Amino acid sequence: MTIAKRIDGKAKAEQLSESIAKQTAILKEQHGIQPGLAVVIIGEDPASQIYVRNKKRRAESCGFFSVQHTLEATITQSNVLQLIDDLNNDDAIHGILVQLPLPDHLDEQTVTQAILPSKDVDGFHLINIGKLTAGHTADAFVPCTPAGCMLMIEDELGSDLSGKNAVVIGRSNIVGKPMASLLMQRNATVTIAHSRTRDLPDVVGRADIVVAAVGRPNMITGDWVKPGAVVIDVGINRVETTVDGETKSKLTGDVDYDAVCKVAGAVTPVPGGVGPMTITMLMFNTLRSARLSAGLAD
Repeated sequence: MTIAKRIDGKAKAEQLSESIAKQTAILKEQHGIQPGLAVVIIGEDPASQIYVRNKKRRAESCGFFSVQHTLEATITQSNVLQLIDDLNNDDAIHGILVQLPLPDHLDEQTVTQAILPSKDVDGFHLINIGKLTAGHTADAFVPCTPAGCMLMIEDELGSDLSGKNAVVIGRSNIVGKPMASLLMQRNATVTIAHSRTRDLPDVVGRADIVVAAVGRPNMITGDWVKPGAVVIDVGINRVETTVDGETKSKLTGDVDYDAVCKVAGAVTPVPGGVGPMTITMLMFNTLRSARLSAGLAD
């Protein structure tokens, strides 16, 4: 029985981060520009605190100027928008990230759209989304998770995916839709599937590339997957398990990793797959924003 290749997102992210750090040093030495990343976190959500800490650590390791704004959960929307406006007008800041989710009284759309498209390194602004959909990405930012997924897919299958069938499970603006756009730009034939897709296992079973971003632990099982397919698991789900009579929580993806490994050609683990690449692509976008601000080509 063949066991699928484990796509090591952590190792890929480390390799890419080293390249970003080298390019950052050159940018600073030759042009006097240090990429600046501002992260805004609102409230005390534990998962968000971990994500922000990891992003800050990665930014500093890449040689960026990194600043964190930690705001009370009760802050008014007008005060959040004022901070974003200040950061939009700060020449030392090239990327602005507002950590999601936001407290219920804040409107996510209003807050994310207040960030200048040229500093929207998350790729959530409607202008950046529109440019991606239209295929005009020369001065646009691609959402970090799909961008990282695409690099891992290209490592396995090359940059031209002509003749490949791809299924993206999940239709969010953050992952599913931009992922489909990237795959189509690489000439794949793409299906976006979701909870209302009829005969979903059969749809997935025809795919050479599967990107699972549905948020349901272990939903994609081995009998869903075409032999030899490349499977990218975007899901991050915390589930409880009992070990020696003690209940513990662990992270798992949308893919039943052990079962799918017996069928697929390559698959990402959770953790250690898509997550590290997402953070590194945020650094990539921030460096790119700094270069674009100086009129430098990619």
